[in-house]
Amino acid sequence: MRFMLIPRPSTIEPTHSDAPFDEAVFIAQMKFNEEMHKAGVLIASEGLSPSPGAHVVFKDGKSTVKDGPYAETKELIGGFYVLEVKSKEEAIEWARRYPGGMGNDDVMEVRPLTGTGDIPPELVTLIEKVAPSWSQTFKTRP
Repeated sequence: MRFMLIPRPSTIEPTHSDAPFDEAVFIAQMKFNEEMHKAGVLIASEGLSPSPGAHVVFKDGKSTVKDGPYAETKELIGGFYVLEVKSKEEAIEWARRYPGGMGNDDVMEVRPLTGTGDIPPELVTLIEKVAPSWSQTFKTRP
């Protein structure tokens, strides 16, 4: 089973603001990354830049662009991890090992990712028809 872990800090991390760099937090996070990598459960991970991004909002068949990344929300997202584990409980155990509570990260969201077994067969057939090259990689997902 694949899960996404999404760290949500209550404030922008010290490394992204005028606050002093907190080496202890950074080291703890890198050790967490290394531990998951060595355990063979880490598929992907990335931090998100605080540089201005955008929100593309769709309404009534039209799209509008708003400045981002945090212009319209108080909820911050620091990055993501994608894990391949045996169960939701194992994903939660990895999330609990994250070095949060060290002054910047307050919530670690755990979300299951969709696998081919979660999609009705008629939709899998439709995916194969309209997105043949992408469906080949999609079909290999558990």
